[in-house]
Amino acid sequence: MTRIGLVAGEASGDILAADLMAGLRTIEPGFVAEGIAGPRMQAAGCEALFDSEKLSVMGLAEVLKHLPELLAIRREISAHFLAQRPDVFVGIDAPDFNLGLEKSLKAAGIPTVHYVSPSVWAWRASRAERIGQSADRVLTLFPFEPEIYARYDVDAVFVGHPLADAIPLEIDQDAYRRTLGLATDRLVLAILPGSRMSEVSRLLPEFLATARWLGARFKGLKVIMPMATPRIHEHVREVLARERARGIDLPDVELFEGQSREVMGASDAVLLASGTAALEAMLLKRPMVVSYRLAWLTHAIVRLFGLLKVEQVSLPNVLAGQVLVPELMQDRCQSELLGQALLPLLEDSPERRRQVEPFHDLHLALRQDAAARSAEAVMDMVRK
Repeated sequence: MTRIGLVAGEASGDILAADLMAGLRTIEPGFVAEGIAGPRMQAAGCEALFDSEKLSVMGLAEVLKHLPELLAIRREISAHFLAQRPDVFVGIDAPDFNLGLEKSLKAAGIPTVHYVSPSVWAWRASRAERIGQSADRVLTLFPFEPEIYARYDVDAVFVGHPLADAIPLEIDQDAYRRTLGLATDRLVLAILPGSRMSEVSRLLPEFLATARWLGARFKGLKVIMPMATPRIHEHVREVLARERARGIDLPDVELFEGQSREVMGASDAVLLASGTAALEAMLLKRPMVVSYRLAWLTHAIVRLFGLLKVEQVSLPNVLAGQVLVPELMQDRCQSELLGQALLPLLEDSPERRRQVEPFHDLHLALRQDAAARSAEAVMDMVRK
């Protein structure tokens, strides 16, 4: 019976790991998995030694605050796997946590796989060599990544993206609207200010101001927002209540518990925080504007050391090799700039068509049955 160690951080890693486990069940139904797991992994049968929410921090400043706890968890999980020795260990995303763990397990002779390449294309390609020192194999979600690893003699396999498998090529916007109880003939803007409280705190004021700016130009505009967590839902609800109490004229805003895919699929355009949501919006064929603000300390360190090596960071632009999606970062995250970028996307315009038309081919390129391909790549390490 194959024993597999798994560590996933955040909701996206939990989804990837659960899909991987589903693929593994088709190859070896009786395998056993344990590690750091989220709710989907646990529902799929992974024994949780820690909950993956413990790893859900982002940005240099944020990680520093949680560093002692993270290091203690990594020491404990490393000791567990060194004692119990799984047949293969798979670290899903969370590179700051997983790569160090993988390195110690690899040194002890345990085969290691890192699933989801860190953004070596954006943050120094030479990191690929160091990643290879931690992982025997890297599973990548995007087709341009294995070539980067090959320059450093690192085994990397493109497995495709599970979201591309899960989302149909043709989108039924009206069906998404019916699911959410929305009118099919209303102009709808989706706003996704992030999945972490720190992101929401930095982005929400400008995103709501953008909604006001657009609401003044599109009478009857409906704004829908998926809330990633109950805590974020309560925070946004309180912010909206304060705005209205101050007499600020807001469009009709409706909050949803999760349901980010349905919210984006129901929309006419999307304003979102940079990240995986931009990829999902692309797969849903929704026109979008991407924006982000790093914590001031994180941004200062990035600028001081020149860590960011690309001009475009949103995945639709990176995959296309050209600017399809407007990116308004840091000081350009301003309501008027965001509103002006969104204005033509809410209508049937050349700007909207130029952005959306390439999304179909990009979707096809990522649709590779990732669950099956990733499972086969992991089991191949067990057989070696």
